[in-house]
Amino acid sequence: MKFLFDLLPIFLFFVSFKWAEGHKALVADWMTRHLGFLVSGGVVGQTEAPVLLATVVVIVGTLAQIVTLKAMRKHVDKMLWAGLAVVVVLGGLTLWFHSELFIKWKPTIIYWLMGAGLLVSEVIMKRDVLSQMMGGQIDAPESVWRRLTWAWVAFLFGMGVLNLYIAFTYSTDLWVTFKMWGSLGLTFAFTLIQGVYLSKHMQPAASGQSS
Repeated sequence: MKFLFDLLPIFLFFVSFKWAEGHKALVADWMTRHLGFLVSGGVVGQTEAPVLLATVVVIVGTLAQIVTLKAMRKHVDKMLWAGLAVVVVLGGLTLWFHSELFIKWKPTIIYWLMGAGLLVSEVIMKRDVLSQMMGGQIDAPESVWRRLTWAWVAFLFGMGVLNLYIAFTYSTDLWVTFKMWGSLGLTFAFTLIQGVYLSKHMQPAASGQSS
């Protein structure tokens, strides 16, 4: 359930962009009349209308996530706060300058922040973050957790680079599709590979329990 909750902003960005692509004139007119104060010149053109609408939606969606968690008296992860800060800053720049350049950097910055967080935890704080995230339910050697951590750091930094390559080499439409399905697919595949690797190195359960 948490996985779907975390995916909500990406899904909303994808759906709103795809819908706006087929209703550019309508979206441009609506945004000019109601959100013109957010953009330089006060007028939203049809060309940039889809990405600007999707940007507004993802900002509102991310903010709604935090408000919902607060209302339910649940903990808000630091990465979610960081995500809100990044999307508000980059999204605001995207809207004001009528440029998708800024919002395209958002996934990369999030990936790199996550990778940097793991790197700091491993190198400086000497903490097995992945093991802690799993609640200590999996008993594996420390060396295995260390390799997994470094693998995740490499994957996250690599995904950040891949996002920039797709974003600035291909069309915005293809980037949005990759952002939704490509990134999700690669992350799922990498997680599956990590699970297989981890299962091979799990230590056997203690034999102190008599049958």
